[in-house]
Order: sequence, then structure tokens, then C-alpha cells
Amino acid sequence: MTIYDELVARGLIAQVTDEDEIKELINEGKATFYIGFDPTADSLHVGHFMALCLMKRLQMAGNKPVVLVGGGTGYIGDPSGRSDMRSMMTPETIQHNCDCFKAQMERFIEFGEGKAVMVNNADWLLKLNYIELLREVGAQFSVNNMLRAECYKQRMEKGLSFLEFNYMIMQAYDFYHLYQNYGCNMQFGGDDQWSNMLAGTELIRKKLGKDAYAMTITLLMNSEGKKMGKTANGAVWLDPKKTTPYEFYQYWRNVGDDDVLKCIRMLTFLPLEQIDEMDSWEGAQLNEAKEILAYELTQLVHGKEEADKAQAAARAAFQGGNFENIPETVLSADDLNDGSIGILTLMVKAGLVSSNKEARTLVTQGGVSVDGEKVTAPNTAFTADQLSGEGVVVKKGKKVYHKVRLG
Repeated sequence: MTIYDELVARGLIAQVTDEDEIKELINEGKATFYIGFDPTADSLHVGHFMALCLMKRLQMAGNKPVVLVGGGTGYIGDPSGRSDMRSMMTPETIQHNCDCFKAQMERFIEFGEGKAVMVNNADWLLKLNYIELLREVGAQFSVNNMLRAECYKQRMEKGLSFLEFNYMIMQAYDFYHLYQNYGCNMQFGGDDQWSNMLAGTELIRKKLGKDAYAMTITLLMNSEGKKMGKTANGAVWLDPKKTTPYEFYQYWRNVGDDDVLKCIRMLTFLPLEQIDEMDSWEGAQLNEAKEILAYELTQLVHGKEEADKAQAAARAAFQGGNFENIPETVLSADDLNDGSIGILTLMVKAGLVSSNKEARTLVTQGGVSVDGEKVTAPNTAFTADQLSGEGVVVKKGKKVYHKVRLG
């Protein structure tokens, strides 16, 4: 099986241009391809997982990744999938986030001479002369065609700023610049980026001639990845300071039955033959598949030692009530009110929920237990004495355990 055929079999490719040429380049290891990441936070999250795994797969097949961090486009913000305008970030925040991205990506991609490179589009976008850009690039774009793009159509009723309207032009210019300066002949992106990516391919061909060798592929990356990346409590981060390896493992251990094999196929590096054998798994076997998924991805992001610890802690908690290695929140005396803390506030501080409202709903619906006793009254409180020493173990739903104690 060729690498292109494997990408198709894993359900990663949604749309392509110039499929025959793309196949040839990828299969022969001749593709220099880029994927862009806007630095909107100081950590990647699991919504980026498909892109990271894709780059790793293609690099293993001899192709060269160009990781583009959007230090320049981060000044504008991608309107795709947004109902409002993104908040503006300072240059210092953007640079900090870019630095954090590279450190995390090095677990997936090999950087160095003749290998993967990381570039920041601030290096060229911030130097552009506005009039020159309008003449050289803006003249190649049809406003009518741009307004037909889904990323703009969905914003027209609620309002689209002129700032955001320029995002497509900036992204297209990125591909044009990378083609000319890095020999980048291919771009990958999520299915919500299709219009922006086509704009880049068209810009290259209009400026450099129809024979310019620029191609695009979109993946089932952002629609699936963004869904994967979000939970009721926010994003699941790759930074262990934001999402511990145990919490990361638990996230994948708790995916739905309908999603587990799809995630294994798309995100792990297990052989397809082994995954195909799992297609007939049912019932308890699906729990085994979830363990396989959780372990493989935790190992990929955090290493074998952390994956082993997370799996052992999860099994001990579920099977024998051993909570020694589960996530823990340490409260201070300032967190207490008159010597106690309510269950709703406790759950928020532990990161189990994002708001008192969400905590109240879980409690009243019987979804919360503390030290094995179900808590159904939202006004339940715990004293300093109860939280001292080993503290208490809070169980949310059927599988999420968290220790809370007073430091």
C-alpha cells in the first residue's frame, strides 16, 4: 500500500486537486508541504492531532514538512467557523505561543537540516507594503468569488470586518511565498480551509503561470479535529501543565463507542491490518479498543513512561479503588469560606466543570459522588477537617475521578 492509499484508507483525505500529481509526489517522497497553525493559545490541543500525525506519516515516507506558525495572520484571525471576531493578541503573546508550539511539535516531527522546518509568516507579512500588496496580490482576487466562500458567507448576516476579509489574501500569499522561497509544492488543511487553500493555488498559477506546480489537499481535520478537541470543560491540551497525562488518557478512554475505531484509524500508527480486525469488536471489546487508543495517543504525546502510569492509575481507580495516582487539586485556606467550601465551587476549582451552573446540573442529576457517597444537594459543603490529610475523591459521571485536598 502506498502512503497516499494509506491516507485514504485511514479516512484522512476529503478533497484534492491534481490527484495524479499529488499521488506521485507523496508516494515518491518528493512533496514539500506545509500546514498552518494560528498561535491563538500557548499550547496545541487534540484538535491539532490529525495535522501533527499527518506530518509525521508523510515525513516518515520521505516528504518534507514545512510547519507554518501564523505569527502574522494571528494579527488578523481566521473567520472560518467563527460567529464573531477573534480577540486581538499582542506581538509578545503571539511570539510566546509560537515558541510553545515548536517545543510540542518536536515530539511528532524531526526538525533540522534537510528535514522539517518551522517558519513564521510574520517574517514576510509584517514587511509587506500595503499598496504593493494591493497591486501585486489583490488584483488577482475576485471579491465576488471571495464572498461565495463558506467562511465568509456564514458571517455576512452578523457582520464581517474588513480586517478578517483580508485573511484569505494573507493565507494565499503564504503559499505563494513558501512556493518561491522554500520550494513548497503542496499545502494541507482542514475541510473548512478549502476556499483559502484554493486561493493560494490560484494565486501561484496566475502569478507564475499555469504550469506552476502547486497543489492542495484538505483533510477531515478541522471538522473532526475541532469536535475532538473540545469538552464541556474546554480544550484538551497537549501541554501536561494544562491537561495532565492522566486526564489526557482519560479523555481518549472515554470516547464514544461509535468514534473509537475511527480515532484509532485516523490518529494511531497501528497497522491497518490490525485495526481492520477490530472492526467486528463489540461490547467489552470496545472498552479494550478504547484502552488501546488512549495508551497509543498518550504515549505519542507524553512518552511511554507517562502512558504506563496513566493506564495503571486508570485501571487501579476503576477496578480496585486505588486513587493514589489520579489528578489532584490542592486548595488553600483562602479557597474556603468560613472554614468550608461548597461542592459547586469545589468542582469548579478542581477543573471538573467550567461553571457553578454546570456543577449544579451534574449534582442534581445524580452525576457526582464524593468518597463513594452520591451528592445530590447543591448546597453540600466540605470542612477543612474533611479536606485535610488525604482529602476527598470526587467522581464525576462513571469514569472521571479527581482528588481534592487542603494544602
